[in-house]
Amino acid sequence: MATNILKERYSSKINTVTLGATKEEGGTRTSTVTVGGDSTMPFLHFEGDMPLKAVVAMEVQDIKPSWHPLLHQVYDSVMDCPVAWAKKVVELGADLVYLKLAGAHPDEGNKSPEECAKIVKDVLAAVGVPLIVVGCGDAEKDNAVLPVVAEAAAGENLLIGLAEQDNYKSVAAAAMVHKHKVLAQSPLDINICKQLNILISELGMSAENVIIDPSTAALGYGIEYTYSILERGRMGALQGDKMLSQPVICQVGYEAWRAKEAVASEADFPQWGSQAERAVLWEAMTAAGLLQGGAHIMVLRHPDAVRLFKKNVEELMVKPEI
Repeated sequence: MATNILKERYSSKINTVTLGATKEEGGTRTSTVTVGGDSTMPFLHFEGDMPLKAVVAMEVQDIKPSWHPLLHQVYDSVMDCPVAWAKKVVELGADLVYLKLAGAHPDEGNKSPEECAKIVKDVLAAVGVPLIVVGCGDAEKDNAVLPVVAEAAAGENLLIGLAEQDNYKSVAAAAMVHKHKVLAQSPLDINICKQLNILISELGMSAENVIIDPSTAALGYGIEYTYSILERGRMGALQGDKMLSQPVICQVGYEAWRAKEAVASEADFPQWGSQAERAVLWEAMTAAGLLQGGAHIMVLRHPDAVRLFKKNVEELMVKPEI
């Protein structure tokens, strides 16, 4: 006897966004990454299409950060050189390199826009995957750095940011002029997320050239609220809201490696078991939850978390027989 399954019918879908440009497209990438295109809630394959897999960006910084010792075990030999670090993460499975220009910060070296642009160009020359390039977090300095970076990498189709509600114009304008995509970040508020997309579109940037970072939290630290934001955004997009139809990126590594349960030592909490296993699982489980919420790009740090996440993606992309 056939089973009748109740199916939702949606009027729209998530935009498809491609990052990177090959030589034929005016860039130098050996591969590009396309995300989005979903016409259903996450992994409900019987209701609509999910044509593209979620992907991993691995984080690289232009100065040596003070990360957890477990991460230094993996990257310590390359952390002084962003070019070598970028090569390493590609070897470890990164689909994209997430390059943070932390050294531009006035308190972290105060690198000039030209120095930052050279770092981006050197990384582009060293790896073939697309780049996500973000500033140092100081609004004034980012406004000076990111337009120079965008010009230096013209034709490469970067994802460039962060464009925020109070500081989006220079980033969006530079991206439009030099044909990059914009990474728009909002503070876990669906209304601000939508408003920021409206503001960027009013500058002339097509909504199809934006990827959103709605902000996130780690497992145990507000991930359920992040999930609800992702879910509301996906529902709005599928119901036809063009200002919520952008693919989503989540800063998983940064958040997960701040969680007490991930970084606390075995000496302090022996009942919690192996700290090395616990930290990796905290990052991978955070990513797994946000994947179910509808995120398309995960920014991760530990290679073992990357492997677990990619395995999870492959399994969820198998369409069940109904």
